[in-house]
Amino acid sequence: MIGRCSISSSKEVQLFQTLNGIQQLAETRRFKAWFLDQFGVLHDGKQPYPGAISTLERLATSGAKMVIISNSSRRASITMEKMKSLGFDPSLFLGAITSGELTHQYLQRRNDAWFAALGRSCIHMTWNDRGAISLEGLGLQVVENVEEAEFILAHGTEALGLSSGTALPMKLEDLEKILERCAAKNIPMVVANPDFVTVEARALRVMPGTLAATYEKLGGEVKWMGKPDEKIYKSAMAMAGVDAVDCIAVGDSLHHDIKGANVAGIQSAFVTCGIHATELGLAKFGDVADSSSVQALALKYDAYPSYVLPAFTW
Repeated sequence: MIGRCSISSSKEVQLFQTLNGIQQLAETRRFKAWFLDQFGVLHDGKQPYPGAISTLERLATSGAKMVIISNSSRRASITMEKMKSLGFDPSLFLGAITSGELTHQYLQRRNDAWFAALGRSCIHMTWNDRGAISLEGLGLQVVENVEEAEFILAHGTEALGLSSGTALPMKLEDLEKILERCAAKNIPMVVANPDFVTVEARALRVMPGTLAATYEKLGGEVKWMGKPDEKIYKSAMAMAGVDAVDCIAVGDSLHHDIKGANVAGIQSAFVTCGIHATELGLAKFGDVADSSSVQALALKYDAYPSYVLPAFTW
């Protein structure tokens, strides 16, 4: 089934095709590399989605190269450990590229002009319940006083990192008050997870992208690491040794996964059971979204998938 939507009377967006699963795409072997989001596509943070593991195994037998690309604050190695703990076979993937990994590399190497200009003292916003993010090996000094900070590093939305290496749990509104003081000082922010929300066992949890968006509204400068910036897609293409024409990205976020694929010039598949499920009126896993609802949402986010499917199933 084909869906069509238009931006205006004079401009029509690309068509998207509605699929029941990925079998049709996989068996054509059109795409040499599949770039897969994890949260909202492969798992919900707590358990794999029905059929995800077997679908990956069948996709692997088609000869597809698979890379996880994720707006996770965590390093790539931690992401692969998480996948294994959820029952996925890490050997099916070439590897993982996360926004947290990119952030770590850019902060460590400092061979990018923008990062080279950053200082070493930072306000660190991190996780508490989800586990704090280690800054080991980066040569950074975590400070609690805004007056001493040269930049903000946003890994999480639950706590303020302390100089002792521990974290002080904080509410979102308290972190936002710190951002107000940082904005007054005009210090830049690096956001290691650009997502606004993510799925967690069918609920939505606020992500660091929400803090970053708040900071921009306050007039602050933000360096967004990860999707939809094309850096993460180019890194995945380099890992797989393919060109844009040979890739497809699968994700559940129109703003991050699908728009990022649009920016990178690669095909995309939008999984509707993830963060947009409520917006699309989907009550349970596997429900099929109305084509006109998907069209309206694509227009809202200015992000246009090549394919639409209820879930990452065969």
